[in-house]
Amino acid sequence: MKPMATYDLMESARITNEWFGSTAKAMFSHPAFGLSLNPMVRLTAAWGEVTERSFSRMAMKPDWQIDTVVGEDGRDHLVEMETVIAAPFGDLLHFSVQGREDVERKVLLVAPMSGHYATLLRSTVASLLPDCDLYVTDWHNARDIPVSKGKFDVEDYTLYLVDFIRHMGPDTHVVAVCQPAPLALAATAYLAKHEPEAQPSTLTLIGGPIDPGAAPTEVTDFGASVTMGQLEQHVIQRVGYKFAGAGRLVYPGLQQLTSFIAMNADTHAKAFFNQVVNVARGTASDHDRHNKFYDEYLAVMDMTAEFYLSTVERVFKEREIAKNVFTVNGEHCDIDAIHDVAVMTVEGANDDISAPGQCVAALEMLKGLPDDMKAEHLEPGAGHYGIFAGRSWRNNIRPLVLDFTKKNARSNRRSKAA
Repeated sequence: MKPMATYDLMESARITNEWFGSTAKAMFSHPAFGLSLNPMVRLTAAWGEVTERSFSRMAMKPDWQIDTVVGEDGRDHLVEMETVIAAPFGDLLHFSVQGREDVERKVLLVAPMSGHYATLLRSTVASLLPDCDLYVTDWHNARDIPVSKGKFDVEDYTLYLVDFIRHMGPDTHVVAVCQPAPLALAATAYLAKHEPEAQPSTLTLIGGPIDPGAAPTEVTDFGASVTMGQLEQHVIQRVGYKFAGAGRLVYPGLQQLTSFIAMNADTHAKAFFNQVVNVARGTASDHDRHNKFYDEYLAVMDMTAEFYLSTVERVFKEREIAKNVFTVNGEHCDIDAIHDVAVMTVEGANDDISAPGQCVAALEMLKGLPDDMKAEHLEPGAGHYGIFAGRSWRNNIRPLVLDFTKKNARSNRRSKAA
């Protein structure tokens, strides 16, 4: 029986560090030190400011901060977020652009549930809005979901995607980023078998572990080296008393964040140090590059224990998607059943999370899909983040994705066939 005290201890450590930062900032920013020539006074105040901001962001869900979009008429149009489907573990959001003509391209952007909120894709959303009628999956923080709402594992996740795609209709273009790529493929296969008329027009898979064994990384090596018992023993915690999900078993976001930072510890330490110096010099700003990145990067959410463990076991260890043996409620999600959904894969040449080869493996698995309905792109010099939110996405990948969806829209295919 896992106690709640360990989860509360992590939250206490976060709050304590936030308090240390705010205290240092308050003390060493006091007017009494105004005439001091000792640089350590200003540096300590700056350290406190950066530390307080960093640890406070870990407990906040960021805002989308997308208020307007420029239409083809050159005018700014207000953007409103509407919850189309509300479910216990995740919602389907619609970014409704007010006052512009209807856009034919309807896109479902499937956000990853791997420790960060869907707002991690804010720049991706902003770049797609001018050309798309855009919907996004908004997964909930497991610590805020009461135990009475039940479980949520990879099969439930897949069925959520099935419901979202079904609701949006067969002219939908699905774009899955990172973690959901294999489950988006499984959801499409599920529809191909059970409701072929509800399948999306296209499926774009960006940097996802379709076949983790195709190209080893630190992530896949970790999954292979630990047993499920070790994971359950050492990384699963029970939500503490402070939250609505008290008692729920979760993989804490703070623990995931620690793993992320440890993978590039020197880079993050250098960024933190440089920001302290910039604050002390007065050259930092509230929305500078550092804060824009880390306000999002440090905002983490918990995953249900069953989702995390089933992902490691079934997607990474057993490679059920790659072997085409994945089942949902006992029903085989047969990838060979996909005949009428154009599929594109995107990979980054320098991706150290989903290395080149893992995502493109999907195309070899789609034996029932004609070659002219398959496409692949390997972006030179791009890392994991860059292929969906960086310069590579903006300049190269986004235009390719938009062209692919336009070319393979089901309505266009029907008109060509006629």
